[in-house]
Amino acid sequence: MLNESAKHKTHDSAVHHVKGDAPYIDDMPEPHGTLHVVPGYTNVAAGKIAHLDLEAVRTAPDVVTVLTYADIVGMNDCSPAMGDDLILAIDEVFFSGQVIFAVVAKTRDAARKAAKLVGIEIATMSPVLTIADAKKKSKTVLPPYQFKRGDVESEIANSPHNLNSEIVVGGQEHFYLEGQIAFAVPLEGTSMKVYSSTQHPSEVQHCIARMLDLPQADIICEVRRMGGAFGGKESQATQWAALAALAAAKTGKPCKLRLDRDDDMILTGKRHDFEIEYQAGFNDQGQLTSVKSDLYARCGCSADLSLGVNDRAMFHADNAYFYPSLEINSYRMKTNTVSNTAFRGFGGPQGTVFAERMMDEIACKLGKDPLDVRLTNLYGPDRDITPYGMQVVDNIAPQIMRELETSCDYRKRRTAITKFNAENKYLKKGIALTPVKFGISFTLIHLNQAGALVHVYTDGSVQINHGGTEMGQGLYTKVASIVANEFGIDIDVVKITATTTDKVPNTAPTAASAGTDLNGMAAKNACETIKKRLAVLAAEQLNCSAGDIRFSQNKVTCPKGEMNFADLTKKAFLQRVSLSATGFYATPKITWDRENVEGTPFFYFAYGASCSEVTIDTLTGEMKVEQVDILHDVGTSLNPAIDIGQIEGGFVQGMGWLTTEELVFDDRGQLRTHAPSTYKIPTVSDIPENFTTKLWESDGNKADTIYRSKAVGEPPVMLALSVFSAIFDAVASVAPNIVPKLHAPATPESIMKAVASMKSATA
Repeated sequence: MLNESAKHKTHDSAVHHVKGDAPYIDDMPEPHGTLHVVPGYTNVAAGKIAHLDLEAVRTAPDVVTVLTYADIVGMNDCSPAMGDDLILAIDEVFFSGQVIFAVVAKTRDAARKAAKLVGIEIATMSPVLTIADAKKKSKTVLPPYQFKRGDVESEIANSPHNLNSEIVVGGQEHFYLEGQIAFAVPLEGTSMKVYSSTQHPSEVQHCIARMLDLPQADIICEVRRMGGAFGGKESQATQWAALAALAAAKTGKPCKLRLDRDDDMILTGKRHDFEIEYQAGFNDQGQLTSVKSDLYARCGCSADLSLGVNDRAMFHADNAYFYPSLEINSYRMKTNTVSNTAFRGFGGPQGTVFAERMMDEIACKLGKDPLDVRLTNLYGPDRDITPYGMQVVDNIAPQIMRELETSCDYRKRRTAITKFNAENKYLKKGIALTPVKFGISFTLIHLNQAGALVHVYTDGSVQINHGGTEMGQGLYTKVASIVANEFGIDIDVVKITATTTDKVPNTAPTAASAGTDLNGMAAKNACETIKKRLAVLAAEQLNCSAGDIRFSQNKVTCPKGEMNFADLTKKAFLQRVSLSATGFYATPKITWDRENVEGTPFFYFAYGASCSEVTIDTLTGEMKVEQVDILHDVGTSLNPAIDIGQIEGGFVQGMGWLTTEELVFDDRGQLRTHAPSTYKIPTVSDIPENFTTKLWESDGNKADTIYRSKAVGEPPVMLALSVFSAIFDAVASVAPNIVPKLHAPATPESIMKAVASMKSATA
């Protein structure tokens, strides 16, 4: 188990963040002669490039060169898998914001000014912009996919009660503090080092190597830290790194590309927005008999990561509930909008929205407390098979929900809210307690692997490198704590180094909440290799058995004696014992046969529950979150402070997605909400004063993870569904037993429309 001092280590960059001296890529000293790259893009959603005149761009002041697709000697592709994302457009454009050329100039301002001088004519075509448009024209980026069990239509028809409904779930901008950026520096010969703000250094390396027609070994990609990512830098950091590298290869000079915030929002993908149509059958207690749902996702102009995102939406369309018979269909719609991509939760939140809305609708129709309907439908004995055939063997959702129900005084507050709503005509309160069950592992099985490199020096200090990237989530700190714990030394002598492809190659992205699970275990395995060597040497020095050797408190001990860890490492060098090792880890017991819809795609589930109370103004649609109580399961916490920070941050981000963050495209396919002035992320005033977060006390993860911990990155996003359900509850109080037509995000306009629909139905 992790020792207490390691568990309470502050984030490795915390002091630097507070002082403002933590170096990001844009803070790096620029070598003499560094050039700056700015992309030139179209504002047309669909059309053929009839004429492209770059002469004025090339001759603009301080411009060194202009890049087009013709400069790419290898593959003009930056897609993560499907080969359908061009680095630079050729003769056609597929969305407003597609990059056609890139200006390379002596200054960034000069490049930005020159990019506007392009002469371009595009023969426009009628764009497909919405899910409805794509449905009419049967446009998809990938084939449909289905989970099915039982005779669904018959079960629904024969159930005592049924519903037929729909919900629209909006997308979300990542809004990382550090925008997309890359810095490419030519090295000796054809080699190049690329500093990229990316969650997937290996993918950046491989893409650039393909583009330049070079061996992967010629390209080094490094990232020390990112100023946020949230999935937006898993696949979509690659294009910008590729353009910087292309400029560096052509000019022989260091080249940097940093997107302006508006350009960043226009040119990069978002969380997929969904339209979900569903039917369900249920009995008098609200227990489901059958469920049918059709999940339509706007994927954009290419596949990007839409296969995995939409699959995971299906994997989590049950959330924590058992569906006796079911049919879950996924449709991946193709539109002339930016290609949507990974976003914290990776499709899981969209699937979970559907499950929770269904619980709320059942409760509304039956006049029951939504919490009772939720508790009735939870997985349990003889009700433990998911829609994709995996057995749930670690279900703790009922215990967590019951404990939170008691600790937050849910029943008493429900009574008080009912009384308040009866006495107030215009202000209405709502409350909801919702669960989360989130599967942990990449469903693309080969990504569940990690490597690490550990060096021990003769003074007892240690250097750790691994394939995981640090985007503020505390991964580096957790892995360093694991290494310190394994050697029994102070964490202050464990040096964290930047993630780089020339130290640990062929890495998976830091995503799927699996960063610590994978890289922590790989680092532990590397430490164990070194410890075995040191134990043999220590046993010789202390005249005992290697099996009796223990590493603790900066010492190496056995029943017959002890010595300082630093003395042992110095002795190891003198005795020619290797103090360096690689470690590798591959998640065990997971399988997934996508074609036949069978296997065990998740190593375990992370659980949690949240209770939110809100007040809405039925005259204006304004909403205020009054109180939030969270109880979340992280197994044995590796660092409680970091875990609680992740839970609270994830909750607030999820709350923003479901309440204030609205993406608006106009009828020409142009994004109109591409700046903080028009796109509203949560602010400090949106956070309730009464906000309580607790870690669920347990004996640790039942799965054999690093020190029995659990992933914590993505699951908390879905805790925010309690806010959305509480808003639904408040709107539902306007008229009994009528289902509000509330869509996400629940902006004031959305709330007003839902209230109006309730009043209309009553009239």
